[in-house]
Amino acid sequence: MSKVKLNICGREYNIQTAEETNYVYRLSKKLESKIMDLVNQLKVSQYEAAVMTALSTMDDLNKTQEQVEELLSQMKNSADEIGRIRLERDTALKEIDALQSKINRLEAVLKQKRLNNQNQNGNS
Repeated sequence: MSKVKLNICGREYNIQTAEETNYVYRLSKKLESKIMDLVNQLKVSQYEAAVMTALSTMDDLNKTQEQVEELLSQMKNSADEIGRIRLERDTALKEIDALQSKINRLEAVLKQKRLNNQNQNGNS
């Protein structure tokens, strides 16, 4: 944890954070910029602008969390589908192997019958 001294809209804030100092400074500058934009555009107090910024940020966070949950759900569904497809593939491969074995047996029987026929025709 490090202590960081921030100046946001003319007020000093001392915070402790596990984040990198430069990252926290960039966040504070971004926050100050949003607050001051609202102060200038809407002619509201810094306090009102800070509350509006906080609400907007919470809205963004909430929507992002919903998107993450949706993406996680889609990923789970995709993983389930992949598992189902793999099972179908494995079943199909087993069927192919069984059919190939049957073909090999039938070819062997056919070959044996041809040899038997040749031997019978040669003896006649």
